[in-house]
Amino acid sequence: MTDKIVHNVDESRFDIYSDDELAGFAEYSESDGVRDFHHTVTYPQFRGRGLAAVVVRQALTQTQSDGKKIVPSCSYVEKFVAQNPEFQILL
Repeated sequence: MTDKIVHNVDESRFDIYSDDELAGFAEYSESDGVRDFHHTVTYPQFRGRGLAAVVVRQALTQTQSDGKKIVPSCSYVEKFVAQNPEFQILL
C-alpha cells in the first residue's frame, strides 16, 4: 500500500491517503504564526497501521519548515511531541 500526505490548506489540515483513499487527517487552526493541532483522525478501516504517526510527523515537519510554532491541543499530537523530542522546539 502506498501512503501519501497532502497539505489541504483550504480545510486547514494534513490529509493522509492510502492508495488514493482518504485514510485520516491532522486538523489545525492557525493564528499569528501558530498552528493549533486540535484533532487527529484515522478512519476505522485504516487503524492499526501507524498512519496517525505518519501524518502528524509530516504535519509537524512541514510546520517547522514553514517557520511556525504549534499548540498540541489534540491529545494524540501532545503525546507524539512528548515522545519525539525533536519537535518540542515547536512548542
